[in-house]
Amino acid sequence: MPTALALRHVANEDLGQLYPLLSANGYQIRYFDVGVDAFADVSPLDAAVVIVLGGPVAVYDSEAYPWLRPEVAWLRARLLEDLPTLGIGLGAQLMASALHARVYPGSCGKEIGWASLQAGQHLADSPWLQELVDQQTPVLHWHGDTFDLPPGARHLASSARYPNQAFAWGRHGLALQFHPEVDVRTVEHWLISHAHEIAHTRNISLASLRADAQRHGRQFETAVRRFWQGWLASLPGQSAALAQGDT
Repeated sequence: MPTALALRHVANEDLGQLYPLLSANGYQIRYFDVGVDAFADVSPLDAAVVIVLGGPVAVYDSEAYPWLRPEVAWLRARLLEDLPTLGIGLGAQLMASALHARVYPGSCGKEIGWASLQAGQHLADSPWLQELVDQQTPVLHWHGDTFDLPPGARHLASSARYPNQAFAWGRHGLALQFHPEVDVRTVEHWLISHAHEIAHTRNISLASLRADAQRHGRQFETAVRRFWQGWLASLPGQSAALAQGDT
């Protein structure tokens, strides 16, 4: 049974609705709790797929969070072998850093809330993402930092505020600044864990975030389920005929 290893930075930013899809497609799922587990104890080359999840810290804040340097080095070793690797949110920024791109505070302020994506130059390389973009499906954004496109990366998507929302690298590397993994039923966990950030960010509120989750949730979960099925089908050893069923 192939292993899907998820690097988790905070408990509530987990695999979400990706978990049952991975399980249904034959993956044994393991969480690696960053800052608690040791990267030296786990080879970056063993897992069939690695998913690097989100979190509220900054990639460039390694003095405060010393595990960031070994995490970036661990990811670089995996990416250089072109092994299936997915980064979401902070995970996308860590992938960019591992590929020698700059990560820095965004000049347009925090992007928190629901908004659609725009096509990047190489969007056609990822047809499962193209459907999400073409349908103008609102997705959840939650970040203050951004990154430059790494050398050799293919630009897949942007948003109205930030140009680099998704890139592909190699055959099986995918970085997503937005959060298609979110289970809308657990959005309240995000509102609780990020209460201080919400309270100190202009033009957003708990009420608006809750209302938008209700407004867009059904369309979002239907669209991103198809997105995840397409991504899973693209991985080595996976049949295009994915397991079906209500997840």
